[in-house]
Amino acid sequence: MPTINKIDESGAVVGEFRLADSVVEPEANIGLLHEVVLSELASYRQGTHAAKSRGQVSGSGAKPWRQKGTGRARAGSTRVPHWTKGGVAFPPIPRSYDLKVNKKARAKAFRMALGNLVEFGDVRVLSGVDFEQPSTQRAAAIMEKAELDGPTLVVTAPDEIAATKSFRNLERVRVFPLTLVEVQDYIWAKNAVFTEAAITLLQSATDPEGGEE
Repeated sequence: MPTINKIDESGAVVGEFRLADSVVEPEANIGLLHEVVLSELASYRQGTHAAKSRGQVSGSGAKPWRQKGTGRARAGSTRVPHWTKGGVAFPPIPRSYDLKVNKKARAKAFRMALGNLVEFGDVRVLSGVDFEQPSTQRAAAIMEKAELDGPTLVVTAPDEIAATKSFRNLERVRVFPLTLVEVQDYIWAKNAVFTEAAITLLQSATDPEGGEE
């Protein structure tokens, strides 16, 4: 059962938090992680690109001149792609880029990504800190005192709006409520900071008996 440090607002370690084995996966499957990240990135594509084919552009369907005797090249329509104002050959059409990943596979990818971050990165729990009002200055001071350098992921509970707003303007910091964190965020980060509410919510969803030491 892996443990992560709990820190206070001054960055000092004040205890440990035991993560349930069901929250993290010890070995990472690179292929599965790649598949899930591709699915997440693809979901951001709107797929609204479009162009008109020769059947959709305006113009007459009549043959512009007779087949022979004019000295000009043969032509059957004014809407062909190689003519000015003609349609596009094989035009892009609106489509969905969504890639299906099974729920169990996606859940496993989350456990792998978090487990890899716990093993090779620096994951901590921010204890006893409550943001009543958004304060970027206070959030920056916490990060500096905790000596968290490099890409850092901050995970809050869905109702911790002030804390989310406090961290979101910091450089090289991604902050999301627990319900919106993606696998790509865990992979991107070298450090992670969970609020007590967020880590408790994550833990309770998989292991009601896990918790503090």
